[in-house]
Amino acid sequence: MDRSKIDQGLIELIGEVMPELEDVDLAKDCVAEYGVNSISIIRLIVAAEEKFEVSFSDYELALDGYSCFGDLAALIAKKMED
Repeated sequence: MDRSKIDQGLIELIGEVMPELEDVDLAKDCVAEYGVNSISIIRLIVAAEEKFEVSFSDYELALDGYSCFGDLAALIAKKMED
């Protein structure tokens, strides 16, 4: 799957998991711009595991690993390559 499809799929997931967020920009800071907290990011990652058929380690569930949603998209892309 190419990166643009991963980005679009992640934006769709964000809309499902965090419907209160509108017009998500993957490059913007997910905490400062969108108020994402650790529970929200875990819910998003769990949904991403299912949608993209990838698996995240416990270490990768930490919010501080993602300054923006684009970081999560990049990690998903990397996992899909492996």
